[in-house]
Amino acid sequence: MPIRVQNDLPVREILEKENIFVMDEHRATHQDIRPIKIGLLNLMPLKEDTELQILRSLSNTPLQVDVIFVNMSSHESKNTSISHLNKFYVPFEKISQERFDGFIITGAPVELLEFEKVDYWQELTRIMEWTKTNVTSTFHICWGAQAALYYHYGIQKEVLPKKLFGLFEHKVQNRRIPLVRGFDDVFLAPHSRHTTVSKEKIEEVKDIMILAESKEAGVFLAMAKEGRQIFVMGHPEYDRMTLHNEYMRDKGKRDDVEMPKNYYPGDDETQKPLLRWRAHANNLYTNWLNYYVYQTTPYDLEGTPF
Repeated sequence: MPIRVQNDLPVREILEKENIFVMDEHRATHQDIRPIKIGLLNLMPLKEDTELQILRSLSNTPLQVDVIFVNMSSHESKNTSISHLNKFYVPFEKISQERFDGFIITGAPVELLEFEKVDYWQELTRIMEWTKTNVTSTFHICWGAQAALYYHYGIQKEVLPKKLFGLFEHKVQNRRIPLVRGFDDVFLAPHSRHTTVSKEKIEEVKDIMILAESKEAGVFLAMAKEGRQIFVMGHPEYDRMTLHNEYMRDKGKRDDVEMPKNYYPGDDETQKPLLRWRAHANNLYTNWLNYYVYQTTPYDLEGTPF
């Protein structure tokens, strides 16, 4: 089944070239089904790149998924045009009375700031509080996961000695949980961050279950409230060249920029990276949509008991 987006969303053409079924708004109105309604709060600077990555990840499911892009009224984006935001995004206030099957809160390049120093923190806390009553399951990514753990559970992030950057092995901790159904015992996922949340602090909260972790990268995947809240510490949605582009962007600008670990064949930055994490990334999003979104909400969202 398809991903439904606005007719002229720029990344739609790329998705169609990848043989991903994208349905326009006109055709969607003639479908006699209730699609899964997903909100995407996109806090990443290169919003179109993130749109493509997330839509690609959501496409591997038999469900029809309607995606609504949400942005912050209290923050002015410097890397995405105003015309794009005005055309394809809605401010939170416009959807604050609606209910969603699922909601995704992305990462953001603000991790070295204290949470309260982020210019949109107050608005983000309102959104995170809203998800507790208006969303069946919320999927938090990287800094978004750290922010949610801090807001909902008071767990503070910690600054790492150096940036965690590259592709790392993770081990599944609880195979009985549907979110990791179909995962191999060990799987790869990208990370790009300066901060972390310690396993010990997470384990102090009895409501949170750790589902996957890494010796090098720490906790990767956790959930709370029986799947109402999902926390992903890395970036499984990244495409093949995202870490490369970040490395090229920062190389030479700072003395502390290191090559992403376990990423280039033979640690040769001139070689094309192998895409070795896509299958598990797709599996993660598909499991989330199936087991924690679709199978949990009734046909009529307005009647959902929260």
